Amino acid sequence: MKLCSRLLINTIIHECHDGIYSGHLSEDRTLEKVKNGAWWPSWRKETIEYCNTCDRFQKANRITGKKFGLIIHIQEPKSPWEVVHMDWVTALPESGDRSYNAFSVIVDRYSKTPIFLPCHRDVTAMDMPQPHVITPSMGVCGKYRLTPFYGKLVTSSIL
Repeated sequence: MKLCSRLLINTIIHECHDGIYSGHLSEDRTLEKVKNGAWWPSWRKETIEYCNTCDRFQKANRITGKKFGLIIHIQEPKSPWEVVHMDWVTALPESGDRSYNAFSVIVDRYSKTPIFLPCHRDVTAMDMPQPHVITPSMGVCGKYRLTPFYGKLVTSSIL
C-alpha cells in the first residue's frame, strides 16, 4: 500500500468510481476498488462523500416507486383447518372419466395437509365442492365462518 498526495487521491477515487472501467459503481464496490489500490488516513470517508455527491450515480440509483409498507405479522392458526389456502393448477392434459384438465389444491395452514380435487379449467370458487361436503371429515374452516363469501357459499348450497 502507498501513501498518497491530494492530487493522486482525487485521481484514484475518480478512476475507481467514474473511470471508463468503473461506470459509477456503488459505494461498496468503489470502496473495495480504492482499498485494493491505495491507502490514506480518511480514504473511506472521502470515497463515500465522493459517491454521494456524484450526480450521475444519484440519478441512476434513486429509488423509484412507492416505499415499502410495514410488515404485517400473520398469526399462526391454533388448530387444524382453522386457516386454509386454496389455489388451482390448470392447463393440464385431459384425464379421467370426466376429462379433468385442472385440479384445485387446498392446504391446511396448521398441519400443511393438502387436498387435491380434480376439476375443469374454467371452474370458479362458487363451483368448488360445497363446505358441507368437506365438513364431516375436516371441520369448518374458522377463517371463513363469518365472512360474506362463506355465507353466500353455504346459502347457495342449501337452496
